[in-house]
Amino acid sequence: MSRAVLVDVVRTASGRGKHGGGLSGIHPVDLLAQTLQRLVERVDLDPALIDDVIAGCVTQAGRQSTNIARNAVLAAGFPETVPGTTVDRQCGSSQQAAQFAAQAIIAGTSDIVIACGVEQMSQQPIGYSTLGEDYLGPAVAHRYPDGLVSQGIAAELIAARWNISRAELDAFAARSHARATAALDRGLFSSEVVPITLVALDGSTTTFGVDETVRRSTTADALAQLPPAFHTDADAERFPEIGWSITAGNSSPLTDGASAALIMSEEKAEQLGLTPRARFVGFTAVGSDPLEMLTGIIPATRRILDRTGIALDDIDVFEVNEAFASVPIAWQREFDVDESKLNPWGGAIALGHPLGASGTRILATLVNALQTGGGRYGLQVMCEGGGMANATIIERL
Repeated sequence: MSRAVLVDVVRTASGRGKHGGGLSGIHPVDLLAQTLQRLVERVDLDPALIDDVIAGCVTQAGRQSTNIARNAVLAAGFPETVPGTTVDRQCGSSQQAAQFAAQAIIAGTSDIVIACGVEQMSQQPIGYSTLGEDYLGPAVAHRYPDGLVSQGIAAELIAARWNISRAELDAFAARSHARATAALDRGLFSSEVVPITLVALDGSTTTFGVDETVRRSTTADALAQLPPAFHTDADAERFPEIGWSITAGNSSPLTDGASAALIMSEEKAEQLGLTPRARFVGFTAVGSDPLEMLTGIIPATRRILDRTGIALDDIDVFEVNEAFASVPIAWQREFDVDESKLNPWGGAIALGHPLGASGTRILATLVNALQTGGGRYGLQVMCEGGGMANATIIERL
């Protein structure tokens, strides 16, 4: 079997996922296309050598519909012979894309694959793709007669069941912004963020290249003033244990962004004279309770450690997606890792969560954090809508 290695991985800066955000005016196909172009330019790779492009995208409707991976390949100017396909594993879509890419390399069916992702939440908001229709159907409704819930309610349930206080949630969120601010000031993201060219109606161009979701002045005291974001009387009656502590401030913001990873066999990298940055050690995906929804990261972590034989103490950097602060806090309660190793450069609360792009966005930060700190192993876990999670372990080379 071939070893799957990560040659390079890049991301755009995070744009506020609302009208007027830095990336809200660009077509998502062009956003992903420019990201693909920047990736191959950095390593001077002939795009004709790419066997496949696998893109994560959650809201596959409107401008993000009809296989955005293939459309971005064409927009990037890659040869027409390069195929593309789009996957949806909710928030873990591009992490799953990377796992599919690595699996293809290991199986020997591909030599070079780009795993990537894109989400423009300013234009395609959460729920847009349902068209107002029932997307579950009667069989799921029969299995869960009381009904499933939103991710916000799931985050509240986690806070209640792990006894996480509002003060802890706000402190964690403030820490995310503080760590991301410190990383920005040290220039730590400069090796992963690629510039995006924006074209105005008059033809003039500007460059977007700085995360705009990071709030430098955020404090836990300021966050404590925000109201609960997901309270309804019906949910309060159904779940009396909920304390209503999840707010816009201790949740990840709506975000526009794209990211891409160049994955190939170790032999192909050597043949092309490319130096891999990391190798894929193991990966897994699990299903979990669709009501709590966001706790799959716990069994996913246990499974990947068991399958790879790597001990928790061997991991140098942990990236646990900060969809809501309650998620990584609950994970930390279960595994009791050194907090300095958990999202050391901040997480999605500060750096944003462009759903389909978050997996490879986090991969970029994980690789760079390992290289900057001289670490060996990194673990990335992602909670996902519907009750799922992905876990990936990489080894820095």
